[in-house]
Amino acid sequence: MAQTQETKQRLHLVFGGELTTLTGVQFRDLAKLDIVGIFPDYETALIAWKSKAQLTVDNAHMRYFIVHMHRLLEPEQA
Repeated sequence: MAQTQETKQRLHLVFGGELTTLTGVQFRDLAKLDIVGIFPDYETALIAWKSKAQLTVDNAHMRYFIVHMHRLLEPEQA
């Protein structure tokens, strides 16, 4: 009988919004942040990030980010 090894969740948040400048990370309007979702691993989050980033490629001020939530939830294991 084969054992299935459960992989540990490493939650990642993907979100984005329009920035006030090209050099900083201050959002123009926090009410308009696009919360793409929370993903169980980095690979899945990266796919979602690339998809959203490509949709907004014509707006230089629009940026999407991946936040490593697992590092915030369990900093001693990061």
